[in-house]
Amino acid sequence: MPLLNRLKEHRARLGVNQADLGKMAGVSRQTISLIERGDYSPSITLALKLAKIFSVTVEEIFAYEEEEGE
Repeated sequence: MPLLNRLKEHRARLGVNQADLGKMAGVSRQTISLIERGDYSPSITLALKLAKIFSVTVEEIFAYEEEEGE
């Protein structure tokens, strides 16, 4: 069940790097990198923080895609 995200796109629009976004959200640069690569699913709290930083809804950043057969 992959969690797709547009975090990198939103970060680029805001003009911040991974380290800066991490500081704004209270997490490490590595965490932002893992989320962008799809290797880590953020907590609900972190997803809400990121949405607030970008002034968008969580759904505009993250989308759940069911795998076939589920």
